[in-house]
Order: sequence, then C-alpha cells, then structure tokens
Amino acid sequence: MGEKKAVALKYRRDKDNAPKVVAKGKGALAERIVQLAREHGVKVVEDENLVEFLIGLEIGEEIPPELYRAVAEILAYVYSATRRGTP
Repeated sequence: MGEKKAVALKYRRDKDNAPKVVAKGKGALAERIVQLAREHGVKVVEDENLVEFLIGLEIGEEIPPELYRAVAEILAYVYSATRRGTP
C-alpha cells in the first residue's frame, strides 16, 4: 500500500448534476481530510480503486459518468448507515 490518498465529494440532489470533488490530497493532507470528516460526522468510506480515479479530478469538477455507479453505491451505503445510526 502506498501513500494515503483521500477525496471528499459533495452532492446536493436539488442543485448538482453529479457529485463534485470538494477536497483531495495525499499523505498528511489526506490524513487531515479524513480527520476533519470524522470530526464533523461525515461518513468515511475507504475504496482504494475509486480514490485512484477521483484523485485525478480537479476541485469543483463533477465525477465523470463512468464513475456514477461506483459513487452511487457508496452514497447508498452512507445514506443507509446514516439512517441506521452507524458511526
């Protein structure tokens, strides 16, 4: 396993066409992104394959259509976990 990488996505069904990259980083910055997410109650999902694709996107860029399914599965998981109260 190489250097830690993190990408934060934001999606507002009423405003966005697709989830957008709002933060990304490697190493210490990735650790800080994950730390801030957890401190603010944001669900963190680890998916090494997906982060490899997402890290190449620019801040503010929507995810490409070929990633819709993978991201939708994660959003469904997060939504379900949130409704169940899973930390």
